[in-house]
Amino acid sequence: MGEAPEPHTGWTFITNHARVLAAIADDQNVRVRDIAAHCRLTERAVQKIISDLEQSGFLSHTREGRGNIYRIEPGTALRHPAEAGLTVASLLALLAREEAHATAPPSPKGHRPDDDGPSHP
Repeated sequence: MGEAPEPHTGWTFITNHARVLAAIADDQNVRVRDIAAHCRLTERAVQKIISDLEQSGFLSHTREGRGNIYRIEPGTALRHPAEAGLTVASLLALLAREEAHATAPPSPKGHRPDDDGPSHP
């Protein structure tokens, strides 16, 4: 089996459920083993999270051969009352946007063209 992921201490901004969902959004044919490695979780934890997401209507899967094809339900509303009106699609769009920012090369002045920095007249 796989090696246990390196433990993390302290709190984080993004939950493991959001990390797993984002990994599936990147590749709907992804294996549990690969999600676990990417998210630094155990395979068992990923299986539990996928089960949680499916039971709550955020995710479904179909079997294809020996693997799964996952389908995210983008219109499903997030669960916490503070996120009322936000959907899975809006969460994934935010995460994808931030990932694009993190991997985009800086412009010559060190400012990305789509940054929402202060405007000057």
